[in-house]
Amino acid sequence: MNIRKTMVRAVGAGAAATAALGLLSTGAANADTFVPLPGAELTQTLSDGTVVTVRLVGESATISPSMGATPVHRNAWVSASAQVELSGPNANGGKIYPGYVVGCQVTINGGGVNGGVDAKTDWEGKKPEIGGKAGGNLSLGPGQARAVYLLDEEEADDFGKESHNTRNKFKGTSGSVTWADSTIGVNGCGGYAQARAFVRVKVSTTNVNSVVTLWGQPFSLG
Repeated sequence: MNIRKTMVRAVGAGAAATAALGLLSTGAANADTFVPLPGAELTQTLSDGTVVTVRLVGESATISPSMGATPVHRNAWVSASAQVELSGPNANGGKIYPGYVVGCQVTINGGGVNGGVDAKTDWEGKKPEIGGKAGGNLSLGPGQARAVYLLDEEEADDFGKESHNTRNKFKGTSGSVTWADSTIGVNGCGGYAQARAFVRVKVSTTNVNSVVTLWGQPFSLG
């Protein structure tokens, strides 16, 4: 069996952080299907004139039969880089939240680069799953979709207690997050399954707080 190691690299304004997101055994290598994906780019001007450009580059997925070896199990390893650039006199950093929406028997390709998920989603407004932990192996039924956030950054909160964040915070005018072979596993989906990358960027200036979301192209998990 092959062993894949998931790595995520976050870079912002001269700083870098690397986090391992877990190990997963695969099936036979000759059963893997490599899927190149086109990535995406979005530029949006905020109300105070700050220009936000978000790119998803080097995107791909490798689909492999699950160790469960049944139609209701799927595995995929995804790779890409999320890049953010800010311009304007008020630009002073932001937060990058990279992840994937995974759906079972739902359409997740509506809305172009600004997204939209046609499903009974249970991920908006709730605590997201984290890649390499619970998010590495999702249980989904028909008509359900869920987000898998890739980052799990451990740091102390204001009271010195351990906290976990799903974002990379950067200062200045640029930041990025790169991931390789991050795991997406789906259990319990008897029909077709899809996934789609997203990059959510929160920008705060002296005049405005805004969220910009870039969506990648949906791809089949089988």
